[in-house]
Amino acid sequence: MLNNDVEILLVEDNDNDAELTMRALLKNKLTNRLARVSDGAEALDFLFCKGKYAGRAQGTPKVVLLDLHLPKIDGIEVLREIRKNPLTERTPVVVLTSSSEEKDIIETYKLGVNSYIVKPVDFEKFIEAVSAVGLYWLLLNKPPVKPA
Repeated sequence: MLNNDVEILLVEDNDNDAELTMRALLKNKLTNRLARVSDGAEALDFLFCKGKYAGRAQGTPKVVLLDLHLPKIDGIEVLREIRKNPLTERTPVVVLTSSSEEKDIIETYKLGVNSYIVKPVDFEKFIEAVSAVGLYWLLLNKPPVKPA
């Protein structure tokens, strides 16, 4: 159970893509416990309770939706830091990006991403993709029990 009540951490710098993602999750009533950050540095601060999130109760989201092309610290480096830390190493991370470059796909899977989704250009397909991701990771996926 989360101490901070956040189930989804959306790491997205593009306001339009963030809005579409949140609308897709809202459509399936999956946005009640969502936090959005807009760059890689803020994502790491949120996850590790540093900077402006220093007072946040410890706890990790059920899933991180991570864009790759982020200001300050890119998504690949964010993923690398998530996987290095014992507190977050098993947190599901879904890359949701416009990049279909093979090198990005290979690198993120090497680092342990759980899923890599290229954002569809078509609005309806985008809504369907995000809805499916949210439903799967929040309602269907059975994560391992964290040791006490």
